[in-house]
Amino acid sequence: MGLAIFDLDNTLLGGDSDYLWGQFLVEQGIVDGDHYERENERFYEEYKAGALDILEFLNFSLKPLSEHPMDQLLRWREQFMRKKIDAIILPRARALVEEHRAQGHHLLIITATNAFVTRPIAEAFGITDLLATEPEIRDGRYTGRVAGTPCFREGKVERLEQWLKSEGLNLAGSWFYSDSHNDLPLLELVTHPTAVDPDDTLAQHAEMKGWPILSLR
Repeated sequence: MGLAIFDLDNTLLGGDSDYLWGQFLVEQGIVDGDHYERENERFYEEYKAGALDILEFLNFSLKPLSEHPMDQLLRWREQFMRKKIDAIILPRARALVEEHRAQGHHLLIITATNAFVTRPIAEAFGITDLLATEPEIRDGRYTGRVAGTPCFREGKVERLEQWLKSEGLNLAGSWFYSDSHNDLPLLELVTHPTAVDPDDTLAQHAEMKGWPILSLR
């Protein structure tokens, strides 16, 4: 049984859920608007440029989770899914997932975006297995810190290797779909790397390597 791995933001989604969560917090007046929006934009540009300090970003992005009780966060997340996410779930992405499901492949979403934001998105695709950056929880509340290795760049490889070992799986005959050059460490490991609506750096690398380039837009 092959393993089909999907990046989430700008791959299965026609947008970035982490960035949109930040926008949602600003729009709802949950965070200081001008400062948060400015920092959210800065981090997003650094991510696209391959210059993101992941720990600095997580200190920023996980802080709002620590400032509110879980039941309130869950209510906001339901609104977020309706307002920001439902409209950017790409029909062709759903079709791609279902194509792999029909072939009996094991489906996995792997994303740098935190699990609080991404768990219901994975569920919307009917995918149970999710590897995401894990926010730390103590006594039923988020602490604002990350638990374990952030699921970003080489961290994705580390987290995936741990998961494969725990599940008794391997990367033989595997697929990985991603839009971002930040995912090159993992794309280089799978049997069938595929660039999906790729950024310029990944597009050039895919062309050089002869990897398929796919659009789900």
